[in-house]
Amino acid sequence: MPGNDVILAVDNIHATYNHAITALHGVSFEIRQGEMLALLGANGAGKTTTLKAVSNLLPAERGQITAGSIRFDGEDVSRRKPGDLVRAGLVQVLEGRHCFKSLSVEENLVSGGIGRSGSRAEINRDLERVYAHFPRLREKRRTLSGLTSGGEQQMTAIGRALMSRPRLLVLDEPSMGLAPLIVQDIFQTLRKLNREAGLSILVAEQNSAVALGYADHATVLENGVSVLSGAAASLRQREDVRAFYLGQQPSPAAQPTHLHAVV
Repeated sequence: MPGNDVILAVDNIHATYNHAITALHGVSFEIRQGEMLALLGANGAGKTTTLKAVSNLLPAERGQITAGSIRFDGEDVSRRKPGDLVRAGLVQVLEGRHCFKSLSVEENLVSGGIGRSGSRAEINRDLERVYAHFPRLREKRRTLSGLTSGGEQQMTAIGRALMSRPRLLVLDEPSMGLAPLIVQDIFQTLRKLNREAGLSILVAEQNSAVALGYADHATVLENGVSVLSGAAASLRQREDVRAFYLGQQPSPAAQPTHLHAVV
């Protein structure tokens, strides 16, 4: 059983689509309160399916968890509607910078506060906090989201999630398609939220170099299975990890046979 400080426990989950296509067949990890965990792996490794399972969004895409369990705050997420999970503090930022493009930046942010039935005074206070973390959004607050840059849309999507006052923030590929400086800015903000506000964060990333630079721990997925877990600082030092997931050339002695290990 996970300890009392574990906010999310994913235990050996298996998942399929349409009861036929296997997507996950053995994914496990834990996130403790105030921890930032990176879920790493190549495209198609199962990261997005895992995140949708965590937020109980798989049924909307004809997906099913066929074995294992996912518990948020000790409760089975499969028994709770996605909206109820958001109100309980599990908030996901989906892949692709989803914004209401015909609404202004500020209207997008306010929608996050309305979703948790916040009062106008609470929403105003939360808006100021989001603008403090993302000053560019304050400058663009009256601009239609569809007319802002990719980086600003990603900041808006994250800001809207923060307006829901999450306890666990789940992000799917926040760096996708963004310039390196914008990626660094976003991850620095996430790290600040993690360190100063104690926000627990689960982030799925193909950009392993960036994710390992900011996360406390990491789990690597390969073909729908957890193959490697450990402290991010330790994984950054492993030559096999640098070769397979960071794109760096290893020395001949560092060539692994399999990455099924826990460090």
